[in-house]
Amino acid sequence: MRNSLKNVYLIPYCLWILLFVVAPIVLIVYYSLFDIEGNFTFANYANFFTPVYMKMTLSSFWYAFLITLFSLLIAYPAAYLLTKTKHKRLWLMLIILPSWINLLLKAYAFLGIFGTYGAANALLEVLGIGSQQILFTDFSFVFVSVYIFIPFMILPVFNALEEMNTGLIDAARDLGASGWTTFRRVVVPLTMNGVKAGCQAVFIPALSLFMITRLIAGNRVITLGTAIEQHFLVTQDWGMGATIAVFLIIAMAAIMVLTGGRKRGIELEK
Repeated sequence: MRNSLKNVYLIPYCLWILLFVVAPIVLIVYYSLFDIEGNFTFANYANFFTPVYMKMTLSSFWYAFLITLFSLLIAYPAAYLLTKTKHKRLWLMLIILPSWINLLLKAYAFLGIFGTYGAANALLEVLGIGSQQILFTDFSFVFVSVYIFIPFMILPVFNALEEMNTGLIDAARDLGASGWTTFRRVVVPLTMNGVKAGCQAVFIPALSLFMITRLIAGNRVITLGTAIEQHFLVTQDWGMGATIAVFLIIAMAAIMVLTGGRKRGIELEK
């Protein structure tokens, strides 16, 4: 009776996965097999391995790596400090709160901040550095992307730090380990699952950014997400756009498998 009841509860979940995960992927694969004139072809897959798209792929991974790295470097100490403060849940909510604001609104806000007469250039003028071209640069693209993704990195790291057994830290200190050694040999390994989850939450969407590349980077940064948008909305070459999306999905799945493998291994050992 219980098993049959569980199967009934699984029906909505299976329908959701089928309609909103499996069906879109099948549709993307289907479109990738047609050229711009609607003829069946595998040429789109051959074109993807040309130097133009290979360079674009490397660029996408490079920028996604930078965004993830800087997000982690800022988020880990921030999450660590949060666990040591009073009212940490309130502070965590205040950090996560900006993620509720529409992405487009935040992008337009940075257009004003980084603009020629914006707050950033006004500060540079006060410091005597003078006005600089901040918008439409690699710096502005990475900076805004990191700002947007930091809450998604802080939350899993914070949860991992909160769930950590503090008795192990005390034991390390009692055995004569320094603060740095304790952090490196005890804290970091125990929070690695949170770091992996945060890296997944940042790296995977960073691979397919396109709105920020247009507004903040001024199309100076070309990623796979930008290429997909161009093919679907500008050139109307849905086949090539779908082909890039297929490789992007494969890359995302591979990243999830690689970053989740060790955790599954530990569970199996237990």
